[in-house]
Amino acid sequence: MAGVEDEVVLSQNSNVDESDWVPLKLTLVEYPRGDWLGKFLALTSLSPFGILSGFVALILFRRDIHTVVFFFGTVLNELLNQVLKYAICEPRPIQRNYIYQEYGMPSAHSQFMWFFATYVIYFVFIRLHHMNNNTTLENVWKTVIVTSCVFLATIVSVSRVYLQYHTWRQVFCGAVVGFLFGSLWFAATYFLFTPFFPIVVSWRISELLLLRDTTLIPNVLWFEYKNTRQEARLRGRKLVSMKSQ
Repeated sequence: MAGVEDEVVLSQNSNVDESDWVPLKLTLVEYPRGDWLGKFLALTSLSPFGILSGFVALILFRRDIHTVVFFFGTVLNELLNQVLKYAICEPRPIQRNYIYQEYGMPSAHSQFMWFFATYVIYFVFIRLHHMNNNTTLENVWKTVIVTSCVFLATIVSVSRVYLQYHTWRQVFCGAVVGFLFGSLWFAATYFLFTPFFPIVVSWRISELLLLRDTTLIPNVLWFEYKNTRQEARLRGRKLVSMKSQ
């Protein structure tokens, strides 16, 4: 009886082994065994997923309409990348058929990172004013933000070539497309969409979703800090007066 059960288990295990298992290619990155630089670059190439997670967190907790439009631009950027890939049909430098089966021109990672970096740079120098009361400190923070974005975009782009997922030409084209589309999307947001933000946030659906427009507030963090502190003091006084009665 035990022998029959063992045969059944072995039969089931063999069926499992023969099944077609595929990796989740979005988060799977290969690097040479024992290559610490390759491992670091592989981890760095996951940056787009961290940025997308940040977008989701900002949208859920900030509800700022500009963040929603920025996120929508990243989605369009990804769709553009897929259209270009299947229009050009250029293969990757090394075939990884068990992981990647789509084309490599232009690099999606490079296009995403340079779109994000380009948009942030425009935002910092055109839209972001009066981060704090110290002009020198404000310039330092702007420099840090811009430098960090450019550095991260460069590292991710290099990682795609080092890990042999793309050629230099595919990465360069991705960077150019990301830069151009990031510039175009920021211009569209700044000149076309922003004037309609006050109208959009007044819609009933926007009120239900708690969407808000902070475009005309020069320093949102300082504004929220002052309002929160003022509200806390007011409620504290009310609580003290209620206890005294």
